[in-house]
Amino acid sequence: MKSILLKTQIVLLLFTALMLVSAQNSMKIPQDAVFYMEINGKQLNSKVNWEKFNPFLKQINEKEKKASWNDYSKTGIKYDAIQYHYATINDSVKSYNTHFTLENKEKFQEFISSVKKKGQEVTRKNNYSYVDIDNDIFVAWNEKHAVLSMISYQKPYKWDGDYAIDSAVVAIDSSATVAVDSAYVEEARPFDYKEEIQYLKDDIKYLKQNIKDNNAEILKLQKDIKYLEKHHKYPEEKNEAAEAVKDSTYAPKVEVMPPPISQDDYYETEPYEVDSAFQKEMDSLNIEKFKIVKKLAEDSFNRYFSSNLKINVPEDMLSFRDASSDAFIYADYEKIFNQGIYKQLYRGFNFSSVLGKMYNSNSAYNLYFDKDKVRLVNNYQHKNQSTQKSISEVYKGKKNKKLAALINDKSVSYYVMNVDGYKYFDMMYSMMKEAGEGEYQKELELIVETMKIALDEEAIAKIAPGNGIFVLNELKSKNVEYTDYDYDDNYNEKEIKKTKDVMVPDFTFAFATENEGYWKRIFDMLISNKEMSKKFSKDGDFLTFKDEKNKNGYLDQIFFTVKGGVVYLTTSKENIKAQNQSDISKDWIKDSTKYPLSGRLNIQKLLIGLDKEFKSKSERGTLDILKKYVGEMYFKTEVKGQSIQTEMNYNIKTNSENSLMYFFDLFDEIYQTSLTHKPSNTL
Repeated sequence: MKSILLKTQIVLLLFTALMLVSAQNSMKIPQDAVFYMEINGKQLNSKVNWEKFNPFLKQINEKEKKASWNDYSKTGIKYDAIQYHYATINDSVKSYNTHFTLENKEKFQEFISSVKKKGQEVTRKNNYSYVDIDNDIFVAWNEKHAVLSMISYQKPYKWDGDYAIDSAVVAIDSSATVAVDSAYVEEARPFDYKEEIQYLKDDIKYLKQNIKDNNAEILKLQKDIKYLEKHHKYPEEKNEAAEAVKDSTYAPKVEVMPPPISQDDYYETEPYEVDSAFQKEMDSLNIEKFKIVKKLAEDSFNRYFSSNLKINVPEDMLSFRDASSDAFIYADYEKIFNQGIYKQLYRGFNFSSVLGKMYNSNSAYNLYFDKDKVRLVNNYQHKNQSTQKSISEVYKGKKNKKLAALINDKSVSYYVMNVDGYKYFDMMYSMMKEAGEGEYQKELELIVETMKIALDEEAIAKIAPGNGIFVLNELKSKNVEYTDYDYDDNYNEKEIKKTKDVMVPDFTFAFATENEGYWKRIFDMLISNKEMSKKFSKDGDFLTFKDEKNKNGYLDQIFFTVKGGVVYLTTSKENIKAQNQSDISKDWIKDSTKYPLSGRLNIQKLLIGLDKEFKSKSERGTLDILKKYVGEMYFKTEVKGQSIQTEMNYNIKTNSENSLMYFFDLFDEIYQTSLTHKPSNTL
């Protein structure tokens, strides 16, 4: 019996050990990753029509005269497998990495050979190969897996008199320390007058080169003047067919006088020497920088291909992932705004405590390419639980049906807000309180408490409880006068009055109030004040703003009124009357009284309203295509558990196979149209 128990224990210990080894050998997403994305290859690959997509990519490649590839659907990449993407940012290094699965190693190597620089050699390692296809782009692969890494390195900026610690260089082992700029870490040296003289000599070379460049430019301008005097126009631009033909017309046989330059001052007749020292120094710096990024890429490849090739993602990044989405994205805004250049910017302006903690949040996005629409679902979450609770409370405001009555299906767009104005103050207090540094935490808390005492939050919340709506009804054409200028043959300026049609918005902005008297007193003050009364006047229940001096502007007249607990600002009195509503607009009204935030935008109607803003033939052609394709956007926001969830839908209106291929069809038609457009041949 004891023997059986002993064997069982041994088996369990061995199994546990193997599990631990396997877990430890997984490739972990770095803890400092600011961005993570999963591409659901199985779903996306089934939605891509390669028979349409592949020829399009090949055509663009040939047009741009880049390396061609016979079939982009056969690059050797397994498109129906999951792809993993992540990005990191620190004081000196920014990197973006993609992990994907291979279906055919030989095909993949052929593809890499077609896009890498000619003569670039592949580095062979024990368990993988890699090549740099650009100075900051590296690709590594083995039989079944591949990694793409884009790495940029920048020496840390100097702040507060001290250099920031370069974590990238510290991470590189001693074999790569030659890549570090020793001048940047050494101590201050005594003044060297010889070195200073050399700096001054270099400055002289730089100034002489500028003189040379300026002289060449002056000669060119003199040549242009002579040509204009003779032909009264600029020369026509040579096309590709006539590129080999010499333009004798543009080489007038007149003597071009050199610019008046004093020999005694600075001019030298002999050719300037090419200053190769600066170029050599730049080349040296670029080589050293390349050594650093190459070492970083190689270290990353070594870690990955020495693992079990599985990606281990922290659980907090996957909290809101939906396995049925086509793509999942996680972004850590706290790290994005507190790393690298953003951190130094805050530190330079003493904003690190306030802004840093305001952005102490993360967001997750699930993207869906459905048959008739694109869906994007975002979950926002502040990392501080009390702050997140305060934000959630803001989104639990009362609903207002009077505002929803302004929604109609004929409008271009609307945006409805139903939040709790009183709770908004609590949220701001919470953020300000959490933003204090340890040294001044007590002082900041006292200031926040004083603000809470000084401000009558309930009274302010009654003035504007948090319910509002903006409705863009349409864009109307308005003929306005403007001043243009013309020039006679002697370049004398002449003022000309012209007219043009501009599109002006017809809109209504309204918000609820529990203190109508406050707003009425404001309106009375505007018409009784000597200066204000020049633009404000009383018209029944309405207060009218009219700016005669700006009658040619986009907004020269606005109406104000307070009725039934609602303050209205509108460009037309008719806008606040009851609207005829269809079944679809009734559904929008229901959502507007259900969700804290909601809205829609009919992009097609917006483009129709902007029709006259598109002038040229190419612009009109693009507009016609967009009118054919663009649809409508709709969004809604609500509190979901411990996060704020926003769902955005973009409904498509064409017969594309799905919403993913819809974007391909749109870009393809715009691209094909651009090929038929011939640019002007004149300068």
